[in-house]
Amino acid sequence: MPALIRCLAGRSCRVRAVSALWPVLVKGSSTAPLSPSPRCPDPGLPYRCRALQTSARSTTAATMHVPSPVSLQEPMVVPLKTLMGPGPSNAHPRVLEAQSQPLLGHLHAEFCKIMDDCKDGIRYMFQTENRVTLALSSTGHGGMECVMANLLERDDVILIAHNGVWGERSSDMARRQGAVVHQIKEPAGSGFYLQELRAALDVYKPKVLFVTHGESSTGVLQNLNGIGDVCKAHDCLFVVDTVASLGGVPFYADQWGVDVVYTGSQKVLSAPPGTAPISLSENAWQKIINRKTPISSFYFDLTMLANYWGCDEGPRKYHHTGPISSIYALREALAIACTEGLESLWERHQRCAQRLYAGLAEMGLKLFVENETFRLPTVTTVKVPEGVDWKAVSAYCMTKHKLEISGGLGPSAGLVWRIGLMGANATDEKVDFVLECLREALADVKKTVDSLTL
Repeated sequence: MPALIRCLAGRSCRVRAVSALWPVLVKGSSTAPLSPSPRCPDPGLPYRCRALQTSARSTTAATMHVPSPVSLQEPMVVPLKTLMGPGPSNAHPRVLEAQSQPLLGHLHAEFCKIMDDCKDGIRYMFQTENRVTLALSSTGHGGMECVMANLLERDDVILIAHNGVWGERSSDMARRQGAVVHQIKEPAGSGFYLQELRAALDVYKPKVLFVTHGESSTGVLQNLNGIGDVCKAHDCLFVVDTVASLGGVPFYADQWGVDVVYTGSQKVLSAPPGTAPISLSENAWQKIINRKTPISSFYFDLTMLANYWGCDEGPRKYHHTGPISSIYALREALAIACTEGLESLWERHQRCAQRLYAGLAEMGLKLFVENETFRLPTVTTVKVPEGVDWKAVSAYCMTKHKLEISGGLGPSAGLVWRIGLMGANATDEKVDFVLECLREALADVKKTVDSLTL
């Protein structure tokens, strides 16, 4: 074979064909052997040269067996709905407009400036001065996966505060990294007290403590004050999931001693899903760069992502093609939030939540989270009354009013409705609309049940 290749490369073997196309090697051909060239060292090679023919009789053309889809010949239909579930929330019109701007290259100077603007906004929202602050090209789940992939090595001990779906999923992700996972548990609808977290740290001595600030599956807000100090005393990194809470309730990453925090763009920020802001303390960063083993995920490798986002002193290098339009949307969403100001954001969400609580009480509905100090303003869980079909109520709201009210998730599945008050949807008008639709839906479902029992 090497001899024949050299022969062909030297143009010593020549074949006349109808069309002067590339020669191909055909093993075991029944065609008579070619006359060897004087320069061909091995006329007995078991390969023969044959010219490709352009004639349809001598070539078998591949044929398409999958037709162009009829569905894509019609325009896309996207109805306008009011998204009052646990997320996503409706995007602000300015955000949607920003997302439609012309594309830039993912390392163009103009786009890098937009990335830098996002970092400034993220630091403000998290209330941190962390150098390593950026936005992952992912949803909030990607933020959780990124934390586990970067902070954990095999046999590292992690303690997870588990009182809902996110405690379960974070545990799953940590186990996939080979970590030793311990859980401290509270029933759905309850939060954790500082003394029980301190006791668990004493027992398990973890390298990482993971806490969900806003447990959207149950509507619980976790008090974070003091946890960072306890973690520091135990030489333990403090990680917080703020996907459902950031912007709707006070959060102070630096003052509370939070080492890693992440969130999602589609909740209070009212941007489309697809970006996950994240920030790391210097202690967390040192843990990552001093790992004994490589980070398990290339895509979520924060040492490379920090460079791409301009968080180190080196020139930015290509890591992946950033979601250009999604970063535009995030930048505009951050601009809207920062212009309103955090204190105004927090007050608006709390006021709307109180308005919702009062309206639900007037209807005789009860809240799933009984302790007021544990109630999450951005996601309210409402107990489904006995004998009421929660799906029928949610379906009525969607069918009649294009209003999304979600059912429960995980431990709250079938037990509650989840009503989201987030970002652009946290207004008195939206709260009143939800209450009106819910009241109407309950009456309709009750009437249907009554008619069936006659």
